[in-house]
Amino acid sequence: MARESGLTVSALRFYDGAGVLVPAHVDPWTSYRWYSDEQVAVARLVARLRRVGLPLAEISRVLEHRDDLAVVDAVLESHLRRLEDGLADARRELSAARSLLAPESAMTPDSTTPDSTTPHSTTSIRTTTTALLDALRAVRFAVGTDPGLPMLTGVLVDADDDAVRLVATDRYRLVVRHLPGAVLDGGPVSAIVPVGLVDEALATFTSDGPLTVRVDGDDVVLEAGDGSLRGRRVDADFPAYRSLVREPGSTQVELDVARFRDDLAAAPTRSVPTGPDGAEETATVLTLGPVEVGVNREFLLQALEAEGAGQLVLDLDGPLAPLAIHDPRRPGDVSLVMPIRLPA
Repeated sequence: MARESGLTVSALRFYDGAGVLVPAHVDPWTSYRWYSDEQVAVARLVARLRRVGLPLAEISRVLEHRDDLAVVDAVLESHLRRLEDGLADARRELSAARSLLAPESAMTPDSTTPDSTTPHSTTSIRTTTTALLDALRAVRFAVGTDPGLPMLTGVLVDADDDAVRLVATDRYRLVVRHLPGAVLDGGPVSAIVPVGLVDEALATFTSDGPLTVRVDGDDVVLEAGDGSLRGRRVDADFPAYRSLVREPGSTQVELDVARFRDDLAAAPTRSVPTGPDGAEETATVLTLGPVEVGVNREFLLQALEAEGAGQLVLDLDGPLAPLAIHDPRRPGDVSLVMPIRLPA
């Protein structure tokens, strides 16, 4: 039967246990499975449907209604639309991935983001110590550590007439935070603050009050009532992150953070190969509406921690798109977590 249908012996056992393709007879003493000639065509149909990733429940529906072409066509058309949407997702996310793997100078530049290595006149951003430290704490966990990707080893200060944003990414997570009430003195600026200066600010500034972030040529200066800190900006171009901060996706789930943490802890896991050398990583498998997505549990917990307590929204646009977590009370702020591709 395996040879005639293209299904493996283990697959035949699985479909028997799932009630999808039950043998015509099972020997009560040896448990050997016997199939009829008529079941060969059914097994071949199952094999083809599985090769295109049709879910098990929908395969059962096709087999149950295989004499009703209207029902079968509806199931197959729905799956074909999912596949086409997934291909569109894959193209979009691969394009976005390229923006995280290469500096902006090697890609089509984001016309709304100044080149962070272009010399600027002095630009100052007036805010408060509390606002800056809260934003730095929210993005700090996503700063990259790979010395081969220096553009990811700091926090981007991206300021224009519309807003002042802090951004960090290590290619697997990306966090955007706005500085509420910040005032920009001077032209737009995009500068990467080295992580050492970020950590020094978090350890040094303790009292609230006015604070100024000044980008002065190659230096970034932080001035507050607790003193002044200076560091040299990272000499690199930050990735074009704005292409990843998308409109709401097709699936949105309101999260109670405490309950979702419990759900995340209880969610099943799956070992996923990461390369040809046999290395694997563990993916936590979440079912969100009609979408099954693999995630790094620790990364997702860090994103939840960054967003804070209360009611959050998890936004997803297919199994290959980043998970976007945001607080509806803070428009524009978002934490993205890249998914782990689950094998079919």
